[in-house]
Amino acid sequence: MSEVAPQAGGTDIARLTDSFHLNLTAFGLLSFAVGLFIVHGAVGLAFEQRRPMLRTLRALGVPLRRLVGLMAAELAVIAFVAGMFGVALGYAMAAALLPDVAATLRGLYGADVSGQLALRPAWWLSGLAMALGGTALAAGGALWSVARMPLLASAQPRAWAMARGGRGLAILSLVLLTTSVMLALWGTGLAAGFAMLAALLIGGALALPPLLILLLQGAERMARAPVAQWFWADTRQQVPGLSLALMALLLAMAANVGVSTMVSSFRLTFVGFLDQRLASELYVTTSDAAQAEELIRFLEDKVDAILPLLSVDREVQGLPAEIYGARDHATYRDNWRFLSAAPEAWDMLFRGEGLLVNEQLYRRAGLELGAMVQVFPGLSLPVVGIHGDYGNPIGQVIVAEHVFLAAVPDAPALRFGLRVPPEAVEALRRALVSDFGLPDSAMIDQAAIKALSLSVFERTFAVTTALNILTLAVAGFAILMSLLTLAAMRLPQLAPVWALGLTRKKLAFLDLLRAVALAALTAVLALPLGLALAWALLAVVNVEAFGWRLPMFLFPADYLRLGLLALLAAALAALWPAWRLSQMPPARLLGVFRHER
Repeated sequence: MSEVAPQAGGTDIARLTDSFHLNLTAFGLLSFAVGLFIVHGAVGLAFEQRRPMLRTLRALGVPLRRLVGLMAAELAVIAFVAGMFGVALGYAMAAALLPDVAATLRGLYGADVSGQLALRPAWWLSGLAMALGGTALAAGGALWSVARMPLLASAQPRAWAMARGGRGLAILSLVLLTTSVMLALWGTGLAAGFAMLAALLIGGALALPPLLILLLQGAERMARAPVAQWFWADTRQQVPGLSLALMALLLAMAANVGVSTMVSSFRLTFVGFLDQRLASELYVTTSDAAQAEELIRFLEDKVDAILPLLSVDREVQGLPAEIYGARDHATYRDNWRFLSAAPEAWDMLFRGEGLLVNEQLYRRAGLELGAMVQVFPGLSLPVVGIHGDYGNPIGQVIVAEHVFLAAVPDAPALRFGLRVPPEAVEALRRALVSDFGLPDSAMIDQAAIKALSLSVFERTFAVTTALNILTLAVAGFAILMSLLTLAAMRLPQLAPVWALGLTRKKLAFLDLLRAVALAALTAVLALPLGLALAWALLAVVNVEAFGWRLPMFLFPADYLRLGLLALLAAALAALWPAWRLSQMPPARLLGVFRHER
């Protein structure tokens, strides 16, 4: 949307919808990958908790193949039920979001999108297939461990947890992060952009356990009191069991930081863009050339300036574009800001010695300042300026008004931007209706355009806060499940400390503090990952998808709020296990010394 084009006339809907679908698919696959982390961790901890039962069944003579088959069937049933719930919830979410998405595409691009949702059999079948396949992939390692483990090996307390190698995670993380950097530097196309995002996020997640262990080792070395040393050492020992839940929290936090930065940067940029480009106080549209001439005569002594909005659709550099003719007026010089421009760009434009192009055409056609562009048959002009044009999916070229009329004499100006003092806008509207006979629907004032544009974006981006809470809640639930599973397994570590004098309430408080400390460290490590994600979305994916690059702004208050939400999610997740520990009967703790563990 711009001073010369309050509403884009032509759109490349196929490119827009392809980009939109690819965005949704990529983020859906990313969410699926995060879910695999959570399921893998939950299955591994569940199998760890069932070690005594597996040992007993094996000792009683249950065939290994039957045991593994039953466990696989159990997982398949759970995955099927969860997949059905997921499809139903996905349909409900899509039905809730579709009206706002349709309004956004209609308001920004003029795309007519149906507001009704159709549930195709292929969609829910593919959803169930993803649920079953993902469960098989996440649980395959645990089932393989059961199949390969000797009969009594499962009686070792931490046989599986200690098998997870931190060095392998660190190496794989380094490989993925290096791949992400290489794709950012040399990759081209949307597929490369989303591959870079996947490598960045998964590599960052895999780097979390080694980094946490290093930080906890440093805290342990700095601690002086015995209880503090035990606290940090015990926290480090819990990292393998909590690593996948903490990875989910890291990814949720990083995604929230990245998306919030992108959305807030876009909102801030768009508001400034509207303030610069929608300079005319009132826009009017006439029905034909005769009415346009009458309107100009009527307004001659009532407005400060009349700016005709001349436009025509043409191919430029082999790409669909809109060509506009701009009248020499201070409105453009005072309000427009260039991304890059030659000296005296406006003077060259209005003398007919150059043209302006938007960022989309500049990037897609590979143009530079000074490059010759053929705008009309037999007329080529050099590029003297490149301007931002956020929200427009196709190219835009601006030439001087006399150049445009000479090339397209049969394109009458039917739309006009009127410059009047803001306090006189309402009186002018009434005069145009009562004295000239122009219908009120043919007039749009500047404030209404801005309010409409911002309301479209606000409706679309209002879901961001809800998604922040939802993703952090899912990560908190994963932490809760991990803590509940580890609670019984940790009794051999807690009982000796309790016997040495630490009360159950003190142990419960330290458990709660441990979860909050791990969440805090995870949130700190998630911040740079989230900012890297935001940069990738703004500087790589957005450019490849839509042709423009948004400036990146930082919002410390938002990051602090997200960090506090992450701490709250972790504290709530740890509250129940801590309360159970504080209420645990002493006889159960004493039983650790009575029974072989």
